[in-house]
Amino acid sequence: MDASGASIALLIATALIGANLPFLVERIFFVLPPRGTRKAFGWRLLEWLFMYLVVGALARAIEGTTSPVYPQRWEFYAITACLFMVLAYPGFVYRYLWRRR
Repeated sequence: MDASGASIALLIATALIGANLPFLVERIFFVLPPRGTRKAFGWRLLEWLFMYLVVGALARAIEGTTSPVYPQRWEFYAITACLFMVLAYPGFVYRYLWRRR
């Protein structure tokens, strides 16, 4: 596997972990304990959006090291947000549908 293939694999693995992390960790932004016994869904959604931005910044940095950064329009961000949402599905199912309370 060449360097670009390895960076793509690393980016996909990071996106998979980053998309599911808000549903697996019970602390707010992975540091602060929640006020109640459980973290609210709003916090999980905000953390998910934060992780989307972090993975996007990492992808932009990787693209900048291998080639000139191509300017993107809103369609690109809508599609990547939907893909990040699909990657978050296992964590969502574990937290809200599969795990017993």
